[in-house]
Amino acid sequence: MAIDDPVQEPEPDTASGTASDTASDTGPAKRAEPAEPAEPARSSPRGTTGPATGTTGSTTGTTGWAALRPLVLRLHFYAGLLIAPLLLTAAVSGFLYAFSFQAEKVVYRHELRAPVGDRALPLGDQLNAARTAFPDGTITSVRIPDEAAATTRVLMSGPGVEEGKSLAVFVDPYTAEVRGTLTSYGTSAALPLRTWLSELHRHLHLGEPGRVYSELAASWLWVVALGGLLLWLGRRRASRRALLLPESGATGRRRTLSLHGAVGMWAVTGLVLLSATGLTWSKYAGENVTAIKDQLGSGTPVVSATLEGRGGDTNGGGTGSGGGGAGGGHEGHEGMTGMEDMPGMDHMEGMEAKDIGIDLVVVAARQAGLDGPIAVTMPQKDSGYVVAQTDQQFPVRLDSVSVDPASGMIMDELRFADYPLLAKLTRFGIDAHMGLLLGLPNQVALGALALALILIIVWGYRMWWLRRPTKERRLGAGRAIPRGAWRRVPLTVLLPLAVATALTGWFLPLLGISLLVFLALDGAAGLLARTRAARTAATAGAPAATGPGGDTGTGGTGSLEP
Repeated sequence: MAIDDPVQEPEPDTASGTASDTASDTGPAKRAEPAEPAEPARSSPRGTTGPATGTTGSTTGTTGWAALRPLVLRLHFYAGLLIAPLLLTAAVSGFLYAFSFQAEKVVYRHELRAPVGDRALPLGDQLNAARTAFPDGTITSVRIPDEAAATTRVLMSGPGVEEGKSLAVFVDPYTAEVRGTLTSYGTSAALPLRTWLSELHRHLHLGEPGRVYSELAASWLWVVALGGLLLWLGRRRASRRALLLPESGATGRRRTLSLHGAVGMWAVTGLVLLSATGLTWSKYAGENVTAIKDQLGSGTPVVSATLEGRGGDTNGGGTGSGGGGAGGGHEGHEGMTGMEDMPGMDHMEGMEAKDIGIDLVVVAARQAGLDGPIAVTMPQKDSGYVVAQTDQQFPVRLDSVSVDPASGMIMDELRFADYPLLAKLTRFGIDAHMGLLLGLPNQVALGALALALILIIVWGYRMWWLRRPTKERRLGAGRAIPRGAWRRVPLTVLLPLAVATALTGWFLPLLGISLLVFLALDGAAGLLARTRAARTAATAGAPAATGPGGDTGTGGTGSLEP
């Protein structure tokens, strides 16, 4: 993301020993640069950009990238300038969130860890300990780790528990001692520290209205990143090294631009992926993504746990959106080997609507192939137990089954391998965005990416500040590409581009709306500039000089008027 713009005097390209391909490489008027070969003649920044040869031309002689570049640069300038504060907020909060997983292990070590004993107590005893400690709470689910030194996490709802969150009771699996309680949120079981940072990143603690900020940032991030990539690739340079590494020996604004572009080159792929994955669960664009996935039959499946309509078929046969298919949801497991020998099973015959208990449910799930850490969702009036793997680190273990609470039979099963491709990619993308997919390396990569974005934004604003016309106006700011850049784009390119922009704006509503607002404000600023110029000309008795697209050529100092 470059907050970059041309000024009146071009600057030599110190990297190649030739002139820069654009006036956007100039420094402040007051800064002296080393002497270099003179630049070939080219059009004035306030005139029409000529062909790539550097000669002054008209719209008839401008084709390809030479015609499209001013439009991309103008969009990149304004998007970077105006959206960058939102991106900076998201980057800083994202940087903090990336390392919150490791911070939780330190801050909540007492609750998360327990001394390893000789033998773990039955889960039923651990749940009873949680109920005794919080008799007003209702157990909704239990997270069972696969580490010997980890505590069992009993999630409860009840008085004083915020909607959408749970009270996590941490129980020592060897002694049934309650080691503490914390608020838990989301499928990743975030504790207070990570929850606070997650909500800061997602909606600035403003609730649903605040989600507009994060969706707006995600909607524009890929536009600014890809625009910056095109501008950086389109520059002339002495070697390919200058494409990926900062220019050695550069000073002033040129050095800042070199850092900005080189770091952006390394980060652009990650930034685009962050934008795409962030949009998948945003408020407005996320709804469109979900609708398309559903129409393609690629929505995320859910295991069926309903107890109604099974007709006494103890083998399940549930066919929820991710069911096991015809012939029973638990393929190849008509019954659980050894179930008749389990404690309490000798009393099961002739009993209706009984609950075999969580210990036998876990045994049933283990026999169905669910190893590793699991979460058990407690049964409701018309639904059975749901047991799901919770290992979101690649290679993921995310299979799930539903268990009849009366018989312990598997009613339905859902294997992650059977997910539609788009559902798998969505799962991987979201988990990678959250730092879960690859564990600590994933979190370090996210932190580095967030830091890179912060630096890119700071360097972009620095370039804009260094471009200020200090001789004319002390508090001025750099100018943007003049209006009318779209007039130079060939019709064969402009029409498809307009259609693609309209479709993208429909699919990403906040991008489309904000783009329309930009255009409206820019048009209003241009009209105001022309009106003022006309009045000035009328007063002076001379016609107003206008640039392309109706610009007066008077420039601007940081407003939407260039």
